[in-house]
Amino acid sequence: MYLSTVSRPAAEEPDPRPRRRRFALVSGNVVALGTVSLITDVSAEMVAAVLPLYLVLGLHLSPVAFGVLDGVHTGATALLRVVGGFAADRFRRRKLIAGIGYTLSAVAKLGLLLAGRSVPAIGAVIAVDRIGKGVRSAPRDALITLSTPPEALGRAFGVHRAMDSVGAFLGPLAAFAVLLVVGQSYDAVFVTSFCIAALAVVVLVLFVRERPAGEAANGETADGAAVDGSGDPTVSVREAFGLLRGGPARRLVLAAAMLGLATIGDGFVYLLLQRREDLGLRWFPLLAVGTSLAYLLLAAPLGILADRIGRLPVVIGGYTALGATYLLLAGPVDGWPLIALTLALYGAFYAATDGVLIALAGPVLPARLRTTGIALVQTGQALAYLVSSVLFGLAWQAWGPESAVRAAAVAVAGVLVGTLLLLASSSRPTTRKVPR
Repeated sequence: MYLSTVSRPAAEEPDPRPRRRRFALVSGNVVALGTVSLITDVSAEMVAAVLPLYLVLGLHLSPVAFGVLDGVHTGATALLRVVGGFAADRFRRRKLIAGIGYTLSAVAKLGLLLAGRSVPAIGAVIAVDRIGKGVRSAPRDALITLSTPPEALGRAFGVHRAMDSVGAFLGPLAAFAVLLVVGQSYDAVFVTSFCIAALAVVVLVLFVRERPAGEAANGETADGAAVDGSGDPTVSVREAFGLLRGGPARRLVLAAAMLGLATIGDGFVYLLLQRREDLGLRWFPLLAVGTSLAYLLLAAPLGILADRIGRLPVVIGGYTALGATYLLLAGPVDGWPLIALTLALYGAFYAATDGVLIALAGPVLPARLRTTGIALVQTGQALAYLVSSVLFGLAWQAWGPESAVRAAAVAVAGVLVGTLLLLASSSRPTTRKVPR
């Protein structure tokens, strides 16, 4: 199966589902998961919108120290993604594992209150929050793939990520509103964020189903047992990591790691904008709003486009937008054109890559190992992101922000060439259209 496309098998059985169902945009389970992500992202982005200011301007962290904490925020707990993914596949309790992850992230918001101004304590709390995200991401995405026919995965992830980005859009606005009402009180932001995160856990428990009732899809029976011919429904550790021996899955994990090396993180991007334009601290949280707005508008259309023309071209286009974002931050453009173009391109990058990369992975991963495979892809990205954040912090401190971001743009170009060679050199893509 080609990595960059969805192709129809030679002998495809007629779809027994009603015609109206096949033409529905996404399943109810995808909508429920999107709602959970929307609420969670309101909570997460409230904190993310103020955290760079709190750390760099409030606690006076150096670029290197911020790079380390930013890397911890995404990459330090990456291996737990694989643990969570394997546990979800082995016990077929994807909803339960995802729920544990969402709960950990909610509790971490209160931990920020207890950490005070202690940088090690803040780092530990951030690590707990990322443990939660790492544990929940793969089971959630696996639930989406198992609730969606293969030819519509781009559409499903596009709709889910669009709902997610609504939360990312509203989160910084909520943080801005809290700071406007109570002044520079970060504690108020953290408490409000916890309350919203707790609501997301409630929605998950009440509305998300382990599997859509009465349906069987993607190699599993209606009761969740795998039917891959092994005769044993229990996933073993050897079988899970055997995914890396298979050519398509191994190449995909390597490509994800390479792409992670080209990403420097939202905090650095927004700090570079704030520094260049001398933006007031009150307006800083609104930078994330611009990115989220572009993401919101583009996620679903780009997901549908990925189903039609192939997912790899859309991912490549997204990282091209990321490279252009870095060049803008080091270029001659300034003022509102710089802010608008940077945030638009940065949002386009997320819309073209976040869900589309997982949609690309879905068809090449067996259903009984779907969560583990997705976790391996996400782990490769997260570990590479940890390295990238630290290296960018060192480059900023050694060369200055402009030279560091130019180096990041060069890294994007090199990674794109490597990704194309890795994923597209061994086969000629064959595409087909999906129902409108």
